[in-house]
Amino acid sequence: MIIKLEPEILQAVEKPARYTGHELNAVHKDWESTPCHFALALPDVYEVGMSNLGLKILYEVLNAREDTACERVYAPWIDMEEIMRQRQIPLFSLESFHAIKEFDFLGFSLQYEMIYSNVLNMLDLAGIPIWSRDRGENDPFIVGGGPCVYNTEPIADFFDFFIVGEGEELICETVDVFRSWQEAGKPEGRQGLLKRLAVLDGIYVPSFYNVTYNQQGLFADIEPACPEAKPVIYKRLIKDMDSVRFVEKPVLPYIDIVHDRIMLELFRGCTRGCRFCQAGTSYRPVRERSKDRLRELARKLIDSTGYNEMSLTSLSSADYSCLGELVDDLFSDFKDEKVSFSLPSLRIDSFSIDLAHKMQQVRKSGLTFAPEAGTQRLRDVINKGVTEENLMAATEAAFRQGWKQVKLYFMMGLPTETDEDIVGIAKLAEKVARKYKEVTGRWGVTVTISVSCFVPKPHTPFQWYGQLPEAEFHRRQRLLKDSITERAVKFNYHDARVSVLEGAIARGDRKIAQVIYQAWKDGAKFDGWNDLFKNDVWHEAFAKCGIDLHLYNERAREPEEKLPWEHTTPGVSKEFLLREYDKAIKEQLTEDCRRGKCSACGVCPSLKAKVVDWRRENV
Repeated sequence: MIIKLEPEILQAVEKPARYTGHELNAVHKDWESTPCHFALALPDVYEVGMSNLGLKILYEVLNAREDTACERVYAPWIDMEEIMRQRQIPLFSLESFHAIKEFDFLGFSLQYEMIYSNVLNMLDLAGIPIWSRDRGENDPFIVGGGPCVYNTEPIADFFDFFIVGEGEELICETVDVFRSWQEAGKPEGRQGLLKRLAVLDGIYVPSFYNVTYNQQGLFADIEPACPEAKPVIYKRLIKDMDSVRFVEKPVLPYIDIVHDRIMLELFRGCTRGCRFCQAGTSYRPVRERSKDRLRELARKLIDSTGYNEMSLTSLSSADYSCLGELVDDLFSDFKDEKVSFSLPSLRIDSFSIDLAHKMQQVRKSGLTFAPEAGTQRLRDVINKGVTEENLMAATEAAFRQGWKQVKLYFMMGLPTETDEDIVGIAKLAEKVARKYKEVTGRWGVTVTISVSCFVPKPHTPFQWYGQLPEAEFHRRQRLLKDSITERAVKFNYHDARVSVLEGAIARGDRKIAQVIYQAWKDGAKFDGWNDLFKNDVWHEAFAKCGIDLHLYNERAREPEEKLPWEHTTPGVSKEFLLREYDKAIKEQLTEDCRRGKCSACGVCPSLKAKVVDWRRENV
């Protein structure tokens, strides 16, 4: 079924270009002659989905295959959804406008927990049964990937399988298995394909496992229920970043998107070891692309898009070992083309300031640093590894080179945090503001502090820690606001109500699926958007399902307790996480294994991987 949107439909919605397709570099293949059809989805609006680098990569990887047509689909905004439901228009792809229900696979990129209600809404709009157990032989296989796969249990019953870890190689192996099963006549139907997929490293098929609970109703264990299912699913890892396919011809939108620029991925992984950071554990070890390969990719990206801005992206871009030389080379390569370069994250040191000065000589936008905590004691607890002196030296260097806008990121609710730590955020921000007056002799600086509410995440040293109650987050937010006396300091804070729900879902088990389903039935969607978030709907959903929200977000887990996410692992050992938790309580630091001694996290031996650092390789 091919969907045709009448002109009056497009005229009735806020941004019709979200639904028209036909963008430059979009790939169009003949539907009938292509045996595998794969829809890639990000369950958010077009502008957000089109900014996701992971989906851009997989789009090119799959479309490089002659046997596969990969197409895109995003969540329609509320105005378009209303029209689609009124006129019974099913969810469709942006390349061929085929109904999503007709694809072989529908793959969702799961970026954060509060996006789950949109997954259900998109399945419903597509006419696909929401629960995996209700799907028939003609329904697509629903696939999940992305950062949230390290605890998929709250959504396990909605998905046929998950890709755990990095997907460039595994998604092609998935298509290979599908084609073999397809050509053999689809033996054993859906179950037959899932059994074949389950033996692949990095594939998790939730329906092949039995979950048990104890007398208190808490998660007790999860065990394989068939021979194909593995007791532990380790993430898949790209070991050679130079050889793996990267984006060379990204699809160009007709409207502004969230990240409307080229993204050049320098490396994957971060071993700085911040104890709150799930990305820091789930993407280990560090694997860099070579400088020559990055220059080659940059050239191809500029030529295929016409963009004049490129972001050098990674978890901690300034940690790229050859960054200075790379930036010099890129400026030389594009000196006549007026291409600008940016770093999304900076280390708090003078090298980063000098580099930022070089990269922003034409227009100095704001600088962003992430001290994360207001006192040195708490920064040691979270293993941040930076001092107040580092921050003051960096901001002084920045102010001397002309910057007058600084953003500082913090968290509140971290383990062992006290009111003194909260007040310390205000004091630190005010010191930065006064440093500008000291350097320039005048006022005129803007120091913006952005403070999020800490959410304990699986596979981090703080996964056992009980999250703060909502009321306590609000109290600490008021305390911080009252502690700020300098007019130059601006205070932004996250909605604690959302963070509390995120905390419950992030460490949830399969019982939480009923809550997500109930909340969606009662109108929850676009929960990451402040103006559409329905807090009452979510709390009522917990109540209707007879599930105690506080049991999931506020309860501290015991070290010996079985956790719902331990069978889908990034390779970091439980022993390492417990050691790090103990060191956090003792306010002890752990050095970065990339530059110091091995911290015995377990990733390299369990995944047969190694750090790839081009500076070290060429010493």
